[in-house]
Order: sequence, then C-alpha cells, then structure tokens
Amino acid sequence: MAVVSTSLASQLSGPKSAISSSSSCPPSQFSGLRRSSLNLKLDQSQCLSSSFFKQVDSHLRLSAGRRPCRGVVTMGASGKFFVGGNWKCNGTKDAISKLVADLNSAKMEADVDVVVSPPFVYIDQVKSSLTDRIEISAQNSWVGKGGAFTGEISVEQLKDIGCKWVILGHSERRHVIGEDDQFIGKKAAYALSQDLKVIACIGEKLEEREAGKTFDVCFQHMKAFADNIPSWDGVVIAYEPVWAIGTGKVATPQQAQEVHVAVRDWLKKNVSEEVASKTRIIYGGSVNGSNCAELAKQEDIDGFLVGGASLKGPEFATIVNSVTSKKVAA
Repeated sequence: MAVVSTSLASQLSGPKSAISSSSSCPPSQFSGLRRSSLNLKLDQSQCLSSSFFKQVDSHLRLSAGRRPCRGVVTMGASGKFFVGGNWKCNGTKDAISKLVADLNSAKMEADVDVVVSPPFVYIDQVKSSLTDRIEISAQNSWVGKGGAFTGEISVEQLKDIGCKWVILGHSERRHVIGEDDQFIGKKAAYALSQDLKVIACIGEKLEEREAGKTFDVCFQHMKAFADNIPSWDGVVIAYEPVWAIGTGKVATPQQAQEVHVAVRDWLKKNVSEEVASKTRIIYGGSVNGSNCAELAKQEDIDGFLVGGASLKGPEFATIVNSVTSKKVAA
C-alpha cells in the first residue's frame, strides 16, 4: 500500500510554469460578468452601445454582448476552426457503426479540424473504421504513467490505439467525479509531455453565474492549466457553462463571445500575447444544427465541443460546416 501511495504522490507532482499566483487577474478587475476598464481587443469603446443586463430565463442574467463594427466576422485565433464531438457514455457497437458510417459519408468543409471522442471501449472500433479526415480523442486520461491504478487509462495506452487528443477538465469530471483544478492541470501537463493534445474545459455552474462569478471561475480554471503546462501548443480551450450542458439552454452568441474575449484577454495578460492570439477557444453547451451558425459568427468563438448532437452524423456535419458563417457579413 505504501508503494502505491508513493507512486501516486509522485505522479501528482508536475511541472510548473513561470506564472506566479500573483499573476492571475484580480477579482476586483473582472468580477462576475461585470465589465471592467481592462483594455480588451476590438476597440470596444467605438463598437459598442451601452451594456445592459437582460434576462436569459428566470434564473440566468448576462450582460449584453459586444458587436464587432466590421462587416465580415473572422476567427479570434489564428488556427483552423475546431469542432469536437464528445460522445460521453453513450453507444453500442451497432449504434457506433451506424454513426461512423454517417460521418464517413458526410460532406464537411475542408478548413476545419474535426475530432470525435468515443467511450474508451469503442475507440479501437472507431479508429479502424472512421475516415482519416476525423481525428480521435479520449474523454479522460490518467495523471501520469500507467501502473497500479485500477480503472484508469494511461496517455501511453491512448496513443497506442491512435488517439491524438484528450478532453480534460470537463464539468462532469469536475463536479460528478470530483476532480479538482490542480489535478486536472497536472493531467494536462502529462498528456502534453507525451505529445497528446488537450481539449481543456472551463466553465461555471448556475449558482456561480447568478452570483456574478463567471469570470472568476473561468480564470481560476485557466490558472490551474497555466500553472502546470509548459506550453500552450496543442491546447484548445473549451468554454462550457455548466448550466448549458445537456439542458437545452444555450448562451446567446453575444454572451458566449463576452466570456471568450475575456478568456483571451486573460491569456494575453497572464501568459503571452502570442498564446492569446493562436490559442483556439471553442464553445460547448447544447450546441446543435440550429444554433451553431449564429454562434460561429462571433469572432472569438473558434469552434465547438458538441455533446448530444455529435451522436447524429448529419447534424454534427452541419455544425462542422458552420465555419462558413465566419465568411459572411455579420
């Protein structure tokens, strides 16, 4: 037992970035969803009307979003549009065979990185039958090298069966399984050290949003990643408000944009301007074929992490193809 404990303790320690605890954005500057005097990009003062609080439903209140003053909407990040499908704990061999067939026959825009994340037991089946156009992600990975960790899956094993990505920090891992920020940050560091790319999830719960702590929570999640990972190469950030995951509630395009631009500004101030410019920030939370086009028009929404709709091949293809919304007039 002592050997296992020692091994676990050694794997829970990991590399630290040069960012100190004092470098995080003070809550007084960017508290909740209230605007601050921070110098956000896009010359907001000339492009925006006054900010108003409006009701999403009886529980959710967000400030009105920013509207870009240019006629064509572009990517906030410098990379490709990114769409991931998180299949979660769903599917059977037959159902997944049908889904893979639908994805293989779907027409998808070429200038999009597309990733799907099957349950662990079906990764090999999907990898062997899915078009190379779509990369494979795992839904979780262990914090270090494999060993006496019953029920866990190592990064090395995931790479061995063809995974290129892993989703880490998803709210269901945080709030159902009980993973904390630093544990998630160390998982990300180890995955990246083994050349497995990371979809790093952040997002607030309903009560945190109602208390005006959305930015505080998201920045806390971001800091845990930044404190641990040595490089942001191979990282995609997924903003997923917990209140919108699987509930049918979706942040309006302007509300999602407001958080995305704040996260990008946090990266600029706490990591580097280069990382802020090139890191893709995608949105997740009841994204579907009907709402994806309007969400995609927002400059700092660089793609999506899709749950339920990713289990429907044609609808998932529609979401992938929403990249065309970035090429039309706002």
